Amino acid sequence: MAKSKMRKIQSESDKPIRLALYIRVSTDRQAEEGYSIEVQKERLIAYSKTMDGQVTYELYIDDGFSGATLERPAMQRLILDVQNKVLTHICVYKLDRLSRSQKDTLHLIEDVFLPNDVAFISIQESFNTATAFGRAVVGILSVFAQLERENIYERTRSGMQKRVEAGFWPGGGGVPFGYDYDLERGILIPNADAETVRQVYDLYLKGHSLQNIANMLGLKYEKLASQILLRKTNIGIIDYNGVEYRGLHEPIVPVEVYEKAMALHAQRSEKKLVASSGHLLTGLVYCGVCGAKMRYQKWGNAGFKLVCYSQQISKPYLVKDPDCDNETVWAEDIERAVIADLMEMTADRINGGGEDRPLSLTETLQKKKLLLEQKLRRLYDLYSEAGNSILLGSINELTAEIKKLDEKLREEESRGLWTKNAEAARKTLLNIRETWPYMDTREQRSLICSVIDKITVTHNAVRIDYKY
Repeated sequence: MAKSKMRKIQSESDKPIRLALYIRVSTDRQAEEGYSIEVQKERLIAYSKTMDGQVTYELYIDDGFSGATLERPAMQRLILDVQNKVLTHICVYKLDRLSRSQKDTLHLIEDVFLPNDVAFISIQESFNTATAFGRAVVGILSVFAQLERENIYERTRSGMQKRVEAGFWPGGGGVPFGYDYDLERGILIPNADAETVRQVYDLYLKGHSLQNIANMLGLKYEKLASQILLRKTNIGIIDYNGVEYRGLHEPIVPVEVYEKAMALHAQRSEKKLVASSGHLLTGLVYCGVCGAKMRYQKWGNAGFKLVCYSQQISKPYLVKDPDCDNETVWAEDIERAVIADLMEMTADRINGGGEDRPLSLTETLQKKKLLLEQKLRRLYDLYSEAGNSILLGSINELTAEIKKLDEKLREEESRGLWTKNAEAARKTLLNIRETWPYMDTREQRSLICSVIDKITVTHNAVRIDYKY
C-alpha cells in the first residue's frame, strides 16, 4: 500500500509579510471627500500594524490619476513587483482605489495577484482574496465600482449636453484651429490663426486645391486644410453628437462664404470626378447587361474600347456576371454620342422639358429615390424566389445609391447646395456650344461629371442619365 505524504501548511503568521499599500487620488474633490493621500496612508499603515507576523510595507501612490485605466506609474510598478515575487500582500483603503473598471479589477486579482500568490485586501469592504468568500465578494463589488464609473460618465455627458444647448463650448476635446478656449467664459475666442482660416476659404473659392492651400499657408497637411474648410465652428455652430447648436462664440467667416465653399466642395467631391483621368468618361460608363462598370482598354493602334469589367479578370471584385455577353464598343463612338446629346441641350430641356413648373431639385431627388426603391423591392422579390450572388450584389448597389440620395436630400433641405450646383450646371449647358471647343480635356470632363450621373451601354445602345 502506497504511503501518503503529509505536508505542513505554513500559516500566514509564519511568513514574513511584504505589504504594498496602494493609494490613488484622481481629483481635488476626492481629497475633500475623505480620499486624500494622507487619509488613505494613515488608515492603511494603521491596518498593517494589526496584521500578524513580521510585516514590512512599501507605499505605491498615484496622485491625480483616474481609476478608469491601469496606465498609472505606481500601478505599473506594483504589477511589476508582483510578477517579480517582491510582494505577498496588497492593501487598499477601498476597492475603487484599485480601479473603477470591473474588467481591470478582475484582471488584476485573477490574472496578476492570485497566480503570483499575492493576497489582495480592501479594508473598507473588510475582505481579502486569501479566502474563497473574499474572492466572491470582490467580483460583486467590482460590478458596483464599474456602475459608479458609468454613472459619473453619464452625469458628465449630461452636463456637457446642457452646456452645448446653452451655446457654450463642451470642452473635453481639441479646440478648433483659429480659436482659443476662454475657460472663465466657457466659449471660444478667435485667435491669431483666424486670419489663416479666412484665407483658406478665400483661396478655395478662387479655385485652389486643398493641397495648394496647405502649401501656401504653411499648414502641415492637406487634411488640416480640409478640416478647417468643413468645420461649422467657423460660422458659430457647435456640432455635438451629430446635432447642431448655435454657439455663443464669434464666427470667423460669414455664413454666405461657408455655404459657397460647401457648394464648391460638394461639386468637387463627386466621387466620379477623377480629374487625373486622361479619358473623358472614366467612372461614368456602366454595362446595361450585367450592371458592372466599363473601363477604357487600349485596342492596338486603333484607339480605345469600353469593356465590361465582368469580362475582365484583373479585378474580380468588380465582376457582376462572368457570362455577360455585352459587346465591347469604341470609346470614341460613345464619347461622340454623349457630346452630341450635350450639344442638343435647349433651354426648355434644361429647365424641365417645357413643363409649367419645373421640378425643384428636392422633388427630382425624391422622384429618383422612389423609382430606385420600387426597383429594389422587385429585386428583393426575385431574390426571395431564387437567391443568387448577382441579385444580392445589385441589391447592395441600389441600397448604397438610395443612401447617397438620402444624403443629397438632407443637404438640399438644409443648405440648398445641390440646387446651386444645378443652377450653375444649367448656365454652363446653355452656352456649351460656344464654350466646348475652347475647353481642355480636364475642363470638358469636369463639366460632364457635374451634369451626368450615369451612362449605360447595352449592345451599342447608349442611355444618358442626367443629375438634374
